[in-house]
Amino acid sequence: MRKTSRRAFLALAGTTILSACGSNTVQRGNPPPSTAYSAGVTRPKPKPVDLAQWYHPYPEAGVQEAVTRYAAAYQKSKVAVQWNPDDYETKLNAALQAGPVPDVFEGQVTVERVRQNLLVPLDDVIGPVRGDFNPSVLAAQTVDGKLYGIPQALDTQVLFYRKSFLQEAGVQPPQTLDELVDAAKKLSKDGVKGLFAGNDAGAAALAGPLVWSAGLDHIKDGKSVGFDDPRTATAFAKLHELNGSLLLGAATDWPDPLPFIDGLTAMQWTWLWNLPKIQDTLKDDFGVLAFPRLDAAGAPSVPVGGLSSMVHAKSLNPNAAKDFVKWLWLERVDFQQEFATKFGFHLPARLSVLDKVTAAGDAAKLIKENGRATGPLWTPAANTALVDALGRIARDGADPATETKAAVEAVKAELGRLSA
Repeated sequence: MRKTSRRAFLALAGTTILSACGSNTVQRGNPPPSTAYSAGVTRPKPKPVDLAQWYHPYPEAGVQEAVTRYAAAYQKSKVAVQWNPDDYETKLNAALQAGPVPDVFEGQVTVERVRQNLLVPLDDVIGPVRGDFNPSVLAAQTVDGKLYGIPQALDTQVLFYRKSFLQEAGVQPPQTLDELVDAAKKLSKDGVKGLFAGNDAGAAALAGPLVWSAGLDHIKDGKSVGFDDPRTATAFAKLHELNGSLLLGAATDWPDPLPFIDGLTAMQWTWLWNLPKIQDTLKDDFGVLAFPRLDAAGAPSVPVGGLSSMVHAKSLNPNAAKDFVKWLWLERVDFQQEFATKFGFHLPARLSVLDKVTAAGDAAKLIKENGRATGPLWTPAANTALVDALGRIARDGADPATETKAAVEAVKAELGRLSA
């Protein structure tokens, strides 16, 4: 696995730089206005501007060739694709601050980049098709009410379960947390554990889904802690109730489906991109679920994330860059579908394009109905505070109310830092 990957961006748990062609002292491709034209004189056709587009190094074979082909197919501008092996985030951050400028680049929208005026708002670009995206996914691209990223492709996590194991135990696919706890206990027998969600007892993978299960969110109203509610502690306590039913000490962690494929666990929380591997081995002896809701007042969820295309505010041709982003990620649905599904199993970000991916099966419906994403205000520091608190509850039996309150205070401090 490479140092910087799609998986690394989504975990979050974010040199030589090819600048666009042309002099930095003259605005690229924009001819100066002229008053010299008169009747009968033909105005010269504007020359295509030069744009630089950056990608991180995807591990799947064929991606670099594909995105280069996409750029070459664009007629309105000359787009030079730069592939950035190793430490993409460091190179990108340096270029955003000091240049050479990537006009278009992929990554995740952050509050810091918006506050430093490094990103161009893209609300006018997405406007006509805004309703063709999961609202939670768009919220993750939004700061202070403005959208700064166009989602390129999606990755999600789901609960895989072995149909035959559940049938033999007389267990129905769980829809609530109590049903999940009960099912995991009944399925834990004969050397098989009921659930695998990570060797840390599920703290890192399930912190978000547990918050959502209570009908809450990480941040609310774009400014305050969304899980400052007793229901959070109730949901977190359910993870501790799973003690004894969780697979721990597996050779690989939850992003790898091997424990599930090898029959060490009846259910596993993992990435949907493992679907082809699971399908090849288990054929049709599996199903997928959203993470269960706490109760009738809660909600099921599947975390959804991915990289977005953004326009650098220091681009000499921001309008041309916006036009290219619109063309590639909103208009060329053929490229969008190919990019998401041909090079590893990922999903198109646009819901209408997602409908065309028959292999997605039930997962497409889960994303439409239950897809949830964290936004730019949910920083790594905030996430660490929540995961650490949940870990103490799950593994050590620490008081859920006390630990949740401590996480709330830590996230309040982080939000205060961001607003300063």
